[in-house]
Amino acid sequence: MAQQSVFLDEDPQETREWLESIESVLNVEGRPRAHYLIDQLLDFDVAQHGDFYGRVTTPYVNTIPVSRQQPYPGDLAVEKRINAYIRWNALAMVLRAGKHSNVGGHIASYASAAVLYDVGFDHFFRGRTEQFAGDMVYIQGHSSPGIYGRAFLEGRLSEEQLDNFRRETDRDGVSSYPHPRLMPDFWQFPTVSMGLGPITAAYQARFMRYLENRGLKEHQGRKVWAFLGDGEMDQPESLAAISLAGREKLDNIIFVVNCNLQRLDGPVRGNSKVVQEFESLYRAAGWNVIKVIWGSGWDALLDKDKSGLLRRRMMECVDGDYQNYKSQNGAYVREHFFGKYPELLELVSDMTDEQIWKLSRGGHDPEKVYNAYAAAMRHTGGPTVILAKTVKGFGMGEAGEGQNINHQLKKMGDQAVKAFRDRFGLELSDEQLGDMPYLKPAPDSVEANYLKAVRGKLGGHIPARFSDAQSLQIPPLSALETQLKGTGDRAISTTMAFVRILGTLLKDPNIGKLVVPIVPDESRTFGMESLFRQIGIHSHVGQLYTPQDAGQLSYYKESKDGQIMQEGLNESGAISSWIAASTSYSNHGVMTVPFYIFYSMFGFQRVGDLAWAAGDARARGFLLGATSGRTTLMGEGLQHDDGHSHVMSSTIPCCVSYDPTYAYELAVIIQDGMRRMYVENEDIYYYITLLNENYAHPDMPEGVEQGILKGMYRFSAPAKQNKGKHVQLMGCGSILQEVNAAAKLLEADFGVSSEVWSVTSLTELRRDGQEAERWNLLHPEQEPRVSYVESCLQDKEGPVVVATDYMKIFADQIRPFVPKRRFVALGTDGFGQSDTRESLRRFFEVDRHFIAVAALKALADEGSLPREKVAEAIALYGIDPEKKNPAKV
Repeated sequence: MAQQSVFLDEDPQETREWLESIESVLNVEGRPRAHYLIDQLLDFDVAQHGDFYGRVTTPYVNTIPVSRQQPYPGDLAVEKRINAYIRWNALAMVLRAGKHSNVGGHIASYASAAVLYDVGFDHFFRGRTEQFAGDMVYIQGHSSPGIYGRAFLEGRLSEEQLDNFRRETDRDGVSSYPHPRLMPDFWQFPTVSMGLGPITAAYQARFMRYLENRGLKEHQGRKVWAFLGDGEMDQPESLAAISLAGREKLDNIIFVVNCNLQRLDGPVRGNSKVVQEFESLYRAAGWNVIKVIWGSGWDALLDKDKSGLLRRRMMECVDGDYQNYKSQNGAYVREHFFGKYPELLELVSDMTDEQIWKLSRGGHDPEKVYNAYAAAMRHTGGPTVILAKTVKGFGMGEAGEGQNINHQLKKMGDQAVKAFRDRFGLELSDEQLGDMPYLKPAPDSVEANYLKAVRGKLGGHIPARFSDAQSLQIPPLSALETQLKGTGDRAISTTMAFVRILGTLLKDPNIGKLVVPIVPDESRTFGMESLFRQIGIHSHVGQLYTPQDAGQLSYYKESKDGQIMQEGLNESGAISSWIAASTSYSNHGVMTVPFYIFYSMFGFQRVGDLAWAAGDARARGFLLGATSGRTTLMGEGLQHDDGHSHVMSSTIPCCVSYDPTYAYELAVIIQDGMRRMYVENEDIYYYITLLNENYAHPDMPEGVEQGILKGMYRFSAPAKQNKGKHVQLMGCGSILQEVNAAAKLLEADFGVSSEVWSVTSLTELRRDGQEAERWNLLHPEQEPRVSYVESCLQDKEGPVVVATDYMKIFADQIRPFVPKRRFVALGTDGFGQSDTRESLRRFFEVDRHFIAVAALKALADEGSLPREKVAEAIALYGIDPEKKNPAKV
């Protein structure tokens, strides 16, 4: 990264002549001509030397000079008093929580960012009204105490709720961090898992444009604000979407990065400058960068510094120095910052140590912050990032200001609390400090009226979450009649069945325009290319080129009102788009129906944190894990074969997971999912796995709909049950085909009859069983409830064998609900392998032969069959009993 030179000017006269030349061009011919000449000089240098020299950063001073600052529109004195109350309430809430319940909380993060939030709340964050949909503000999670402190002043939260900070399980409390599921009327976005705020905010801004370009939402100039930490920016997701925002020219998003130079336990960039680093990254990605580094107190010093030595010193010091200075005092700063050069000592010779200590950073100066925000609001044609330099733990003094320990700091001593009170001019006596009372201006005071007027001018409260979007009129199951009928001899995959279902929904007069198909970069792999021309791929600029496949029927068509969101090779970005779409009912008042299809191996494994955040955000939509299972994707091997996504999806309480085998099962699941989410307004989302394996699909048997949805139904039964030689075989996804074949082998080779069960959701069966167990535990004197699995099997005979294309623990979920009989789980534990489906299923021991052997062994264990029959089957089917365990390969 090219850095600004910190050398002194060796020929000021020559420098002045060059500057006067540029100034003359600017005055006479304008800025574009001046920039053209500068570019020509750079091109000349490149031609001479073969490489490019160009600065990627600007000087280490504020982007907006004093001469361009606008007057502050508010009453700074009143705002200072209001914001002091908020600071105190945030502090008091955490300290009281630590004292009364020992749950603690975070103090230092909000202390550093208070002015950044205050200015936004007082002058920029527009709430929802009947005429305006409202701005969206992504609050940095660790700053939640300050947001609660303001909500208390606004009358939105009570003292009882503040006292129950981090204690909401059995009382009226408030959550530790932004959690829409815990506080559904307050928080909009779950942001405390670091890195998720930046990426989801960027894709939220893009989805806002998507709705506007497609005519689903009026363009109102709404903004997405995202408050981030400089340490947080080390998360890959934090910077993952900045190129998207720049490329798509999203001037509806503003990032505010709180550069307090400190991670949780030390400096972010102790040996360099994080502000300069971020400036270069964002500027290269096409962002408008505004730096707010120095407070107003530095303006006079910078103006007096005619030699540029002060600017040079500002560049020389690394972040570790700056953090150290703010943990010391004014005398230390005089000696170690200004004292390096005699000229700088002279520059501050008329200032006391206390005045030097009060030289603040820009992020603590309301006037500097206001002007940065105002400039960001005015900027068009691209996104803006504000890099605001602050001090972590600002105002906490010796208790933790600018110190490495302050992330863990949950308590402050009496003297530190007194110093905090004095620093912010709070009217509290020493006696009152022991109780740490919450503060609120009197109802008719200047401060109370000012706060009310500010919010009245900007609209409704922020943050605030709404869920008043109208329910949808979804199509009945009969609309998917084609998928309910068999395919005859024609073999198709469930992925193709899904594409046909999607095509039907897109044509529906009630919800067609609200369907949002989202793909990473596998549209053709999933057979979705027919949709390109039909509904188009969304692009903010349309299509500026002739596509290579323009002569084909399904050519690659981009358009501003395109319906498909094509996200490229970017699972994190795609699920962020899906989160925006699946929470659109709340954030935009538009109930959209998103379907995000992806390679299942690259679903939950790669974006598990985002999948969990979707649950917290109360997402409603469909995730489709295509090419699922450990053995269905031939030839791909280790990093493409999924044997565990259903295990991971089962950990998310609101994720309803299914692994269907047949098209009619898929149709029933999707139609009922739409009913639950978009008619009944359940805050759930679906994970459905799809296959690329082609086989014939039967007609839907009569009366199986409820069984499909509950998780299992009897798919087939023998014409005659063989007494003492009967088993219950279960399977799902692609392995159900192997289960069907195993049933035939058992009958033909060993005279064993089988009932075959299609188990569409082992996860839902487990949840049903656990619910029955819990009810029985809490109602010991009432008739025990029976799980759905038990109710299906209670009059059936024989052991149970469950085979899936996933880890054995997937099938083991229902083991507790199959009592008093032998239960065998077959699965694909281990790493993926490259081969044909047949070889892979034999390798992982889930093919028809292993299923048959497992059934025979279970019968033998129950004493219904001689063990010799098991050995006979092993020999008959050519199974090597000394074969290495695939889970250990």
